[in-house]
Amino acid sequence: MLKQKLTREATKLTAKASASKSWVDTVLASAQRLGIARAALLAQAGLTESDVAQPRLPIDGITRLWRAGGSMSGMPGFGLRTGMLIGPASLNIVSYLLMSSASLRSALALLQSFQRLISDGGRFQLLAGGQESWLIYHPQQGDLAFSHHQIEAVLVTVVHIAHWAVGERIAPQAVQFAHAPHAAMDEYQAALGAPITFEGAFNGLLLTNDLLDRPLPQADATLASLHSEYAAAQLEALAQHGDLLDSLDGWLRQHLAQPDINRAAAARYLGLSERTLARRLAQAHGTSFLRLLDQVRQAQCLLLMKTTTLALPEIASRIGLSEPSALCRAFRRWTGDSPQRWRTASMAEGLHRE
Repeated sequence: MLKQKLTREATKLTAKASASKSWVDTVLASAQRLGIARAALLAQAGLTESDVAQPRLPIDGITRLWRAGGSMSGMPGFGLRTGMLIGPASLNIVSYLLMSSASLRSALALLQSFQRLISDGGRFQLLAGGQESWLIYHPQQGDLAFSHHQIEAVLVTVVHIAHWAVGERIAPQAVQFAHAPHAAMDEYQAALGAPITFEGAFNGLLLTNDLLDRPLPQADATLASLHSEYAAAQLEALAQHGDLLDSLDGWLRQHLAQPDINRAAAARYLGLSERTLARRLAQAHGTSFLRLLDQVRQAQCLLLMKTTTLALPEIASRIGLSEPSALCRAFRRWTGDSPQRWRTASMAEGLHRE
């Protein structure tokens, strides 16, 4: 049946995001420090020792781990506590890359480039202002909604990264969370040391440009270059061993309605250069970024047309087309028919089969 086919197509486009073993071990170690038995924690999360021994754990697995740790600890601030315990080992090679950078701004740029080596369950965006800049964290969850512990731990970790890199305790100008507060305010203050807004539009840290551009005491261009080469090789290996098409399809589906959906952004997410991404798609899969983007748009459009009553302008917006006329042209190319006639025929087909 057409509906079943479209559902399979939509399922195929789910990203297989994962977290590194070093990040998983950080959560496990934090729970153990708080008196939670490792075996009990894994059982509560529905995981085995074999699962957490792998180089990468699917993102839903670590979400279950965060949820279990928060629940079993009885601490609303479990994520805050975990973030405060972060050490260089938690971020593997990325830690050394950041600390040898010229400035905190360049370190954060490298974090954006290499964060997949820690986890690809989220991405960072730096919005530069005249005197201050927002570092925004965009969670990229799987089938399970992220625990607030995950998000809080990430922002606290960034603050601690800045501590290591700068060589002294620093505090953001402000912190914002998209969720409501869960822990006591003194816990948030101890972990972040800044005014905090909850239920905002995003999760992020406000940092002064003076702090971002201050030279780092351990800056070493030679070491930074060596660390960068090693990290790039690890990203290359990660991309080679993963399913490139599955990862790219999932990223395309998540970002379909966003204006920054292009090959450069996709390559950054995958930790590849644009040229390498284009070569792999052509040589290994006989396709291109634009062709995959078109296929994802087609699958999502047909799914929405078949299973919803959304108007054409809304569907066009959801699949990243500027206006209904662009949707109509693309739809005729995909199906040889107009959207209205195709939807009418599909509805009649469904009624006939019922």
